[in-house]
Amino acid sequence: MTTALRIIPLRLAGVALAAAMTVSVPAPAFAQDAAEEARIRKIEAEVRALQRKVFPGGDGRFFEPQITPGTEPTTSPAQGISAPSTTAVTDILVRLDALERQLQTMTARSEEQANALSLLEARLTALETAAGAPLVVAGSMPVPAATAPAVSTPAVSVPVAAIPQPAPASTPPVAAPSASRLAAVQAIAKPQTADAGDDEYSYGFRLWSAGFFPEARQQLTKFVEQYPNHPRISFGRNLLGRAFLDDKLPEEAARWFLRNYQADKNGDRAADSLLYLGASMIAMKDTKRACIALAEFADTYPLIAAGRLANDYQANRAKVTCS
Repeated sequence: MTTALRIIPLRLAGVALAAAMTVSVPAPAFAQDAAEEARIRKIEAEVRALQRKVFPGGDGRFFEPQITPGTEPTTSPAQGISAPSTTAVTDILVRLDALERQLQTMTARSEEQANALSLLEARLTALETAAGAPLVVAGSMPVPAATAPAVSTPAVSVPVAAIPQPAPASTPPVAAPSASRLAAVQAIAKPQTADAGDDEYSYGFRLWSAGFFPEARQQLTKFVEQYPNHPRISFGRNLLGRAFLDDKLPEEAARWFLRNYQADKNGDRAADSLLYLGASMIAMKDTKRACIALAEFADTYPLIAAGRLANDYQANRAKVTCS
């Protein structure tokens, strides 16, 4: 019995030793598994953080949300990563709305400018119409019945910006020509060439050169009326004005000078007519209009004013005091 009691403690000691060995053997394996698990979790957290950096706003199936429903964010706005507030479609719609607003603004501005341009064109048209409206000077002076048929001097159309015409004045009647005068006029030969228009003008020039001004006016009036497109038409109208001016009829002279100048400012005698228009105004003692005509002559024909007609221009300029 004593021997049996000794054997029991020995068995218990063996069991305890075996249990101790069983418990102590797997301890290093458990510690190693815990370390590996920690490393894996750390790597997974870093990967998720990297994914959030590279792919913000990812699907919750693949990325763990930072804020779950019913919870408050644990990071400050500066530390948290905000998801975009709009999608690509929303951004396109916003941009389309902005383009539509810009287009509406541009359309409205274009309509306003078109309306302003239309009003400006209407005003310009009205101004041009008013400026181009002729101011017809009535009251033509009759040609003396003793020296010419009843031929009325044409009324001159004067633009608003041009020199206004004076009021018509009465002309004293002219006595019938004497027999000696008729003989002197008949002694002046009329050219007979192939150019009938030039013959009419040349005959009027010869009468004017001889001092037969009424006869020259009759002849030159015939030329102007019958040959309005003749190459010498500028000469004819200007000489007709000279025939009035030299016969002390400055008003009628001014009409013809102005008509010739306005008809063709580049005509052969347009510059002469403008200068003698000033001379006609001087003869009528109309200093203001004389100065206007002389100033326009100097501005329009500076080379002629300093050349061919320099003496006549200076002589007329010395007769008036212009401001």
